[in-house]
Amino acid sequence: MLRKGGDTVPAGSSSKRERQYEHIKESAEDRGESTRRAEEIAARTVNKERARCGGRRRLRPPLWASERCRSSD
Repeated sequence: MLRKGGDTVPAGSSSKRERQYEHIKESAEDRGESTRRAEEIAARTVNKERARCGGRRRLRPPLWASERCRSSD
């Protein structure tokens, strides 16, 4: 599943993250990006969102987390 450079959704990702990855990838391809570039854009975006929201479920979300991040994965 993983390619050189890690341009795929990380192993163990939730189905929500996988859907988000596919949606972003398809949107980038529709805009004319190559498949490889679309995968990179999608992977970076999903990873950015994961990092912004803490990346995993926690007993208590961090104080800086937005309402969007507090919703269940």
